[in-house]
Amino acid sequence: MKAADSRPEVRLKGIAAAPGVARGPAYPLMRGMAIVACEKVADPEAEIRRLEGALAATRLEISQLRDDVARKLNESEASIFDAHLLVLEDVALIDDVSREVRSTGFNVEFCFQEVAQRYIEIFEKMDDDFLRERASDIRDVTGRVLDQLLGTQPERVGQAAQEHVVAARDLTPSDTAGLHDGGVLAFVTEEGGRTSHSAIMARSLDVPAVVGVKGLMEAVREDDVILVDGETGLVIINPTPETVDGYRDKEQAIRQRRDRVRAEVSFPDLTADGAAFSLLANIGDSAEMEDALAYCARGIGLYRTENLYLRLDGWPDEGVQYEEYAEAVRLAKGRPVTFRTLDIGGDKRLGDLADEANPFMGYRAVRMCLERPDVFRPQLRALVRAAALGPVQVMFPMISGVEELRRAKAVFRDVEAELAREGVRPVEAIRLGAMIEIPSAVLVADSLAAEADFFSVGTNDLVQYLLAVDRGNQRVASLYDPCHPAVVRTLVAIFAAAQKAGIPAAVCGELGGDPLWAPLLIGLGVHELSMSPAALPEVRFVLRHSTAAELRELAAQVVACDDAARTRALLQEFAAAKLKLR
Repeated sequence: MKAADSRPEVRLKGIAAAPGVARGPAYPLMRGMAIVACEKVADPEAEIRRLEGALAATRLEISQLRDDVARKLNESEASIFDAHLLVLEDVALIDDVSREVRSTGFNVEFCFQEVAQRYIEIFEKMDDDFLRERASDIRDVTGRVLDQLLGTQPERVGQAAQEHVVAARDLTPSDTAGLHDGGVLAFVTEEGGRTSHSAIMARSLDVPAVVGVKGLMEAVREDDVILVDGETGLVIINPTPETVDGYRDKEQAIRQRRDRVRAEVSFPDLTADGAAFSLLANIGDSAEMEDALAYCARGIGLYRTENLYLRLDGWPDEGVQYEEYAEAVRLAKGRPVTFRTLDIGGDKRLGDLADEANPFMGYRAVRMCLERPDVFRPQLRALVRAAALGPVQVMFPMISGVEELRRAKAVFRDVEAELAREGVRPVEAIRLGAMIEIPSAVLVADSLAAEADFFSVGTNDLVQYLLAVDRGNQRVASLYDPCHPAVVRTLVAIFAAAQKAGIPAAVCGELGGDPLWAPLLIGLGVHELSMSPAALPEVRFVLRHSTAAELRELAAQVVACDDAARTRALLQEFAAAKLKLR
């Protein structure tokens, strides 16, 4: 295969979303929003009935797709489409469209597209990566509804793109699900991030992927060849023969590495010289437990309880929450499950929460829960009841100081005593932890350690607050650098406080699942790392092939650095040596 003769090699950088390297002819997916005419209608109520029919047909279509994905992949990937089905049940969306049809007298296709676009824009403007990427899900579902209303058949990725590298502005989960029959070599998108549903499915499908590649669709043409490096996030359009030759060794090394990593997925969490560590999983619902156990997680280090609230777009009662949490505990089969109490607010807007000028520093997480016993107590009751089925830990997010932690603990102990009087008792004592993700918590970490049973470091927010960098703002995103010496020294202070108090310290942020950072974190004294299930095998492999002395030496070298670039080089060199990439 050779690159187009008249086209020079072009290199673009994006986010490595699914590992592996692939090369093949481009399949540019040039999809835009459907063009919908605006027309006056004689009978608005008939238009609303058409909408109801389209929703029902879309519901059936998505349910069939969900069953297909569950059969060919697994239940975890299929659960993505549960969120799509919930969009179809969104009363606010449907009411807004009906109101628009009645008030304007326009055709339902036009009104539906107008309202759907407003919802999409709201999510696209959110700072939280996970929520911002849900815009793709809404676009996927609403596009299907429009197809039903217009009687059109959209272009579907799948058979047509076999033996090609798919290039698109964005891929919906439905598009990605169409890849499961095989044949698509890789995909690359201009938008999206590692937590987008398409990226998650790509990792399950074992298809290399790079997302967030700015300028991609301007640079690629139908007769181009694309090389996708899902390890580094590099996309090379029309690679030269020299580039292709240089990648052959890397492709072989990656295949060998992945074979080695997979062979050790079930091995114990011990370093090469027998020192213990513990790798756990981050999940957002019980459906993800299947992946966590398949990758041999020793437990759940972060259960994001707010996902239930966001899925329902409301405040679930104690009974609904209990069923959700109890199912997770049952599926864990005796492994500990650490639930983060409701982390809502910021850009995760819900119900009667008012908009704020600076929501990330506003009414959110534990500070909101302490002011809303009607929200906080039912959740804590549900968690204590679930703990009667298996080991449970609870941690409070966005703790800024000792008084806040004491108040949260007091509410929890009161709920626990209340349930004890009702005859509900946990199978073992529930340990209460503090999430360390605000600089003020770091400065009083010694006092917090005296009150907490464990620390869990949320590195995503900690780095953001420490460096005063909004991760979602492209103009300053390059300044979001965990290798900054201030970040490393902050982590040292947190772990030292935990060690002095004799409590375990865990990391549940993105750094915990990064094979470059995991050796440093263990070397600094972390007891547990929690990460997305798919990250577990590679992190386990790197740590199992390191000695405790090597990890401590790496930590000592990094702590001595005053240069982010040097820190990054040290981490890359260490991981590469263990993964035998060099």
